[in-house]
Amino acid sequence: MRVSAQALLCFSNLKIKRLEEYSLITEQAPGKLYIAGEYAVLEQNCPAILVAVNEFVRVSIAKSTGTSGLIHSKQYSQDSIHWIRKGNQMVIDNRDNPFEYILSAIKFTERFCLEQKVPMSLYDLHVNSDLDSADGKKYGLGSSAAVTVATVKAILNFYGLHCTKDLIFKLSAISHYSVQGNGSAGDIAASVYGGWLAYQTFDKVWLKKELATKSLSEVLNEAWPGLKIQLLTPPEGLNLVIGWSQKPASTSQLVDKTNAKKKFIKTQYDTFLEQSRQCVLDMITGFNEKNIALIQKQIRLNRQLLKDFATLNHIAIEIPRLTKLINIAEQFNGAAKTSGAGNGDCGIVIADEQTDIEEMKNIWRENGIMPLNFLVHSIA
Repeated sequence: MRVSAQALLCFSNLKIKRLEEYSLITEQAPGKLYIAGEYAVLEQNCPAILVAVNEFVRVSIAKSTGTSGLIHSKQYSQDSIHWIRKGNQMVIDNRDNPFEYILSAIKFTERFCLEQKVPMSLYDLHVNSDLDSADGKKYGLGSSAAVTVATVKAILNFYGLHCTKDLIFKLSAISHYSVQGNGSAGDIAASVYGGWLAYQTFDKVWLKKELATKSLSEVLNEAWPGLKIQLLTPPEGLNLVIGWSQKPASTSQLVDKTNAKKKFIKTQYDTFLEQSRQCVLDMITGFNEKNIALIQKQIRLNRQLLKDFATLNHIAIEIPRLTKLINIAEQFNGAAKTSGAGNGDCGIVIADEQTDIEEMKNIWRENGIMPLNFLVHSIA
C-alpha cells in the first residue's frame, strides 16, 4: 500500500451533523516501536520498519455545555518541561510536552474543517494514555505521535468529516512536525495505519514551501514527494519480544545532536545512510519471502550500524542495560537491537519458534529489564 497521488479528502460519506446531535466521541491511536532504520529514516529515500502495538492514547470529545472548552489529561498534568540556556535567556523546549501536540492537532484540524465550511463549536477534550508506566515513565512508544493522531481523528469525527487514513496521516504529520521541528513522521504512520509497515519519509523542504503558498486542503490533496508507506506481513513463527530498560529517553534532543553534527561528517554519514538503506531493503525482502533468518540477520546488522553511528556522533544509543537485554536475547538465538533513538526506552527481539521466550524474560527481570507483553495492533 502506498499513499496515492489521487484526491485524499474522502468526502463521499461527508456528513455535517447538527452540533446538538453530538454525544461523547472517543477515538484512539496505538503506540509504535521502531524495528530497524532509525536515524537514517530522517533522510530521503531511507526506509525504516515499524510496528504498531496494542497500547493506546484515547481522546474523547463532546460538545461543551459551558461557556468555555476544556482540555484535560490525568497523565499529562504533571509532565516535565525541558529548557536550555541561550546566552542569558531561558528557552523552554516544549517538544516533550504532549499538550503542545494536542493544541497543534486542534489548530490544523480546525483549519481544515473551516476550509470545508464547517461551523466551529466549543468542546471538551479528555485524553487518556496507556503509553506510560504506572509511575508515569515513558515506554518510548511514540506518545506525542499517538496523541496527535487520536486528537485529529476525534475532531474530524466531532465535526462529521469522515476521512481516509491518508488524510489523517498527512494532517497529523503536519501538526506533529510543526511542534517537533524534526523527525520522520514514521511514528505517525504507525499510529494511523497499524500493523507492521515499511516507511519512507517525505520531502520536508517541499512541504514547508507548499504550506506557505497553498491552502491546507490543497496540500493534503497532493502527492507528497518521497513518501512511501507499505504494510508488511510477518512470516509465520516470527515473534516480536519487547524489553523496557526503565530509563526514558528524549528522541527530539538526540535527533538535534545528530543533525547538528552531520555536516561535519558528511562522507561517513552518507555511508551510514546507504548501508542502513540496503539493510532495511533486505529486511523487507525477508518479510516478502517469509524468511525469518534473513530478517534476523538484518536486525543484527542494523544494530552494528547504529553502534557505529553512535560512536561517530558521540552519543549513547545502546546504554549498558540495553546491551544486557540484547546479549541475553542472543543467548536464546533471538536477534535483538535498540528500538528508536536509543539512550533508554526499549529493545526489541526478533525470535523464532525455537526461542525460549519465557526463560529469556526471566533472565531479563533478574537484570532489571522489564518485559512488555504488548502485541502488534492491526487497523482494518
